[in-house]
Amino acid sequence: MKKIFYSVMTLAIVATMVACGIADSGNRAAQELSGAGATFPLPFYNVVFEQYAEVNGDAVAYGGIGSGGGVRNLRDKIVDFAGSDAFLSEKEMADMPEVIHIPTCMGAVVLAYNLDGVSELNLSGEVIADIFAGNIKVWNDERLVALNPGVELPAEAIIPVFRSDGSGTTFVFTDYLTKVSPMWSETFGVGKSVNFPAGQAAKGNPGVAGVIKQTKNSIGYVGSEYAFAQKIAYAKIQNLRGEIVEPTAASISAAASGEIPADTRCSITNSDASGAYPISTFTWMIIYKEQNYSDRSIDQAVATLDLLQYILSDEAQSITSEVHYAPLPEKAKEISMTNLKTVTYDGVAILQ
Repeated sequence: MKKIFYSVMTLAIVATMVACGIADSGNRAAQELSGAGATFPLPFYNVVFEQYAEVNGDAVAYGGIGSGGGVRNLRDKIVDFAGSDAFLSEKEMADMPEVIHIPTCMGAVVLAYNLDGVSELNLSGEVIADIFAGNIKVWNDERLVALNPGVELPAEAIIPVFRSDGSGTTFVFTDYLTKVSPMWSETFGVGKSVNFPAGQAAKGNPGVAGVIKQTKNSIGYVGSEYAFAQKIAYAKIQNLRGEIVEPTAASISAAASGEIPADTRCSITNSDASGAYPISTFTWMIIYKEQNYSDRSIDQAVATLDLLQYILSDEAQSITSEVHYAPLPEKAKEISMTNLKTVTYDGVAILQ
């Protein structure tokens, strides 16, 4: 009887929420939200969460523990959202209650390197795959020399640097390599964790960037903001059209010029669009479609959707290019707003 009364009260409360945009945020207490996951978008999230707190009064705590860890925390129902650069597979989605993926921004995985006297470096997908597979072992390998005419590459051993933790950045990187290299596809494949045969492992994008900065003749994959923050050089990469492309807001956006599915789960690596940077990606926040779990209140659920709507806003998206990401295409924002309207509390839609 108590539960029935509670449900009726819940329906009544939700029914009185304002029908314009999100449920009436002004009539609720400030909330503390928690999330965990990808380090890739962390510089963007740090700025957005601080700005959101000023606008809404809600505090957002986010732990950059890697996409794999974030998804585990959501599966265990101990966070309000997970951050991930890898969309969930059908198997992962079957193992947990229904979830919704909300893209928050776009970014680039770059090949950062530490080579004395080399300020510019060109790479191709197959060459990158062979470096991380251990097939290209020295910097003055003839295939690297051919891609970099006039550049004095040293006769030194290449030190690949990769992630030690379950990582969406690794997923994006290996997704790209699988598309451009049959060898990589057959031997290593795609995953948040991959058994790299040689090199040095580090935790998180900050860890990989730190190792590269401190290690001569190294090369590793990181989010572009981390290479910029550490003042590490990063390579231009040949795309599917044969163009040598630098990661910029424009070249990242070009990679998302194709169709976006209704659930937004899609890969945009190795895009065939003109001017597209080939290792571009969306990054997502993942939430449960039914928000009443682990004793969460209606206010907490409303605050979660409030946060996501803010991130999709023009105000938040304008921040992306300031911290070396790219804004979402309009289509992705439209689809995401439609998906947010399916989120419920006790089976009742939160947004009207």
